[in-house]
Amino acid sequence: MAATATANSMGHDYPWTKMNFLVTVDTLNATAAFSEATGMEATVDVIEFRQGNSGSFSPVKVPGLVKHGNVTLKYGYTASNEFRNWAMACTADTRAAEMPRYDVRIELLDTSGGMKNGNTTSNGSAANQYLLRDAWISKYTAPDMNALQSEIAIETVEIAFERLELPGAGGQ
Repeated sequence: MAATATANSMGHDYPWTKMNFLVTVDTLNATAAFSEATGMEATVDVIEFRQGNSGSFSPVKVPGLVKHGNVTLKYGYTASNEFRNWAMACTADTRAAEMPRYDVRIELLDTSGGMKNGNTTSNGSAANQYLLRDAWISKYTAPDMNALQSEIAIETVEIAFERLELPGAGGQ
């Protein structure tokens, strides 16, 4: 077996690195470069109940509502305003219309040109994707300012969403 860029000499695939990813917002021309994306999660509530005439003292467990945590995105302050405009529209004190919601796609990139589900990928193609449906910005944090430090100005947004989809997983 020939070794690929993502396989070691034993033929085992290396895991993808999480430092190369792309965030795109559906129908929004957002060009912010994100340095961090955290909090993509889905949790199913566990409902426990016991029928009064049950001979068992252990409850039955059934699945309840699916809940999603908010995703936090950090990005370097740039001259591009599309993402910032969306943040301001969502967090404004007054709204003339309903909350602007978009689908947000977070793609983990395979920059090695290795394998993806048994198929060779080209540099920069999506190794894995996370799709946040009906997303809106629930919190905006401006960059900290300090004249004694020479760091990138980082803005942070927290995104609430209704559904998490993993395209390609489970027949999606």
